[in-house]
Amino acid sequence: MKKIKSVLVANRGEIAVRVIRACQELGIAAIAVVSEADRESLPARMADRVLCIGPAQATKSYLDIPTLVAAALGAGADAIHPGYGFLAERPDFAETCVKHGLIFIGPKAPHIRQMGDKLLAREMVAALHIPVIPGSCLVRDLREAAKFGEKTGYPLLLKAAAGGGGRGMKILQGPEELKILFNEASAEAGAAFGDDRLYIERYVPHARHIEVQILGDCHGNIIHLFERDCSLQRRYQKILEEAPSTVLTPEQRLEVCEAALLIARRIRYESAGTVEFILDQDEGRFYFLEMNTRIQVEHPVTEMITGLDLIQEQIRIAGGNPLRYSQADITTRGHAIECRINAESPERQFCPSPGRITQWQTPEDPLVRVDSHCYEGYVVPPFYDSLLAKIIVHGKDRWEAMERMQTALSHFLISGVETTMPLHRRILMDDAYRAGKINTCWLEKVFLGDAKG
Repeated sequence: MKKIKSVLVANRGEIAVRVIRACQELGIAAIAVVSEADRESLPARMADRVLCIGPAQATKSYLDIPTLVAAALGAGADAIHPGYGFLAERPDFAETCVKHGLIFIGPKAPHIRQMGDKLLAREMVAALHIPVIPGSCLVRDLREAAKFGEKTGYPLLLKAAAGGGGRGMKILQGPEELKILFNEASAEAGAAFGDDRLYIERYVPHARHIEVQILGDCHGNIIHLFERDCSLQRRYQKILEEAPSTVLTPEQRLEVCEAALLIARRIRYESAGTVEFILDQDEGRFYFLEMNTRIQVEHPVTEMITGLDLIQEQIRIAGGNPLRYSQADITTRGHAIECRINAESPERQFCPSPGRITQWQTPEDPLVRVDSHCYEGYVVPPFYDSLLAKIIVHGKDRWEAMERMQTALSHFLISGVETTMPLHRRILMDDAYRAGKINTCWLEKVFLGDAKG
């Protein structure tokens, strides 16, 4: 077991702030890396030490593995935390860290590689007798895709074998769309992941996106922290998340959490991870979707209902410590909602809105949490993801959480850039959302279609 004394935070934005705070609360020195565009960022102000690693272009800074590893070694860091996005699910990054004597605060490279290949993951999960969405193996060309469509019928979903986050994903309503969308999906997958392989799944139109948070250590202990509902999505990107899910029966909750544990135990998973499922609301049946081998953007809603600090647990696990909790210790309390606030204009087709923040006033409520890297006077750069903040609220039940979120949004004042806060306020007032009558298509196809947002 190696005591971690200093961590290089290989990321930016709110997750860098989140990791820095967790390190400092544990008495661990936090080393921030910044691009030239992020020299004045909040992580740079908070960290115990700051290193500039390159220009604004991510491929020459936050995605440059040799530079990051050299920075960590030069600064005397014991470990590297990748956050989410960028290099978080790159097995070669984890391997390079370990090769140079650095602790990678995340799962082992084989876990990242196995679960990152969606075809391998599907095959492994199916062997555990956990349902996977009916679909194809690798479709190598348009002819094979057309043959599969003729056999199974439509609608279908084209997906990138090496991907996630909606990149390379296309809904096929019929064979007439196949040629154009197959080529588009293949090109997107190749550009995003360096791997243009595709496969096909049956499309589930009336679905809920349910994910289970897990923790595992190197001593063989694995627990779940129950589920989150992440069904409100636009272009496969999550907008608002809740915990727990209000659509699950106790039997369904047990089923999906046990399935997540079975998968994690099968690969002897270490660190924080998320096993994602689709709930077909018409059939009342779960299907495995994928596993994300990293901390998720929406992890705070799980923290709010369980009381655990997932980043601190990641760090302890990486240091070789056993989990401090058994499954019997994990209970939930109340309901939590997270809204992602982006510098985008919903009224202008979600066009990015970089620029200087001239007003930044966060709500003051002990049951409201704001995770952000922004402040008054901060310049939102045009080079990266547009996430400004996450607002997370807790209530004794869903109704109280919704009301508290409405109040929090009304007291969160941001000027200088356009944001998605007006969209969130409209969602929270919508009768269908409040009644829980939604699915993964609802926001984009119904709500935004009607609101023309």
